[in-house]
Amino acid sequence: AGNVTGLSFEVGPELEAKRLALLKEAAPGLVKVAFLGSKEDWESGEGHSVRAAAERLHLKLFPAQTAPNDFTAAFATIKRGHADAIFVAPSPPHWVHRKIIVDFATRNRLANSHLYLQAVEIGGLMSYGVDTRDLFRRAADYVDRILRGAKPGDLPVEQPTKFDLVINRKAAKALGLTIPPSVLLQANRVIE
Repeated sequence: AGNVTGLSFEVGPELEAKRLALLKEAAPGLVKVAFLGSKEDWESGEGHSVRAAAERLHLKLFPAQTAPNDFTAAFATIKRGHADAIFVAPSPPHWVHRKIIVDFATRNRLANSHLYLQAVEIGGLMSYGVDTRDLFRRAADYVDRILRGAKPGDLPVEQPTKFDLVINRKAAKALGLTIPPSVLLQANRVIE
């Protein structure tokens, strides 16, 4: 025991609540938000955190359940539910299929929030999540310390400390949104 070290990508469900609050701040007119994710995502700690945040923010949040690698039913649910926005669950399939999700949101003029900045780089509205570049830099420091003789069991597992808010103003304009200055000032990066 005691031989594990490294850096965690996980910060807890509170991150997802903050991400929903930022979406509401960026698009104050939101009323109905579809939670795009699996049943497991909806029932997870993150899902419960988002549901509690939606209640506090006076948003109607409803699940749009995905099947593995299949978004057809979820997209139909989003349309039937007349969502104003899509809140993309933070599970790996949503990173893998980010283009499908962003294209759907763009075609249907839906505000959208992602954990992964790569979705915003290809046209998504916004992302809020761990600054992975900072984690990679810190991981290199861990490797250096171990190569210099530190025992992995003596190095604590560290939590992320830096987060990125990325806004795509071109996507906002296409949605007819003007991102408030209060949100833009919080952004680490704005894509024009």
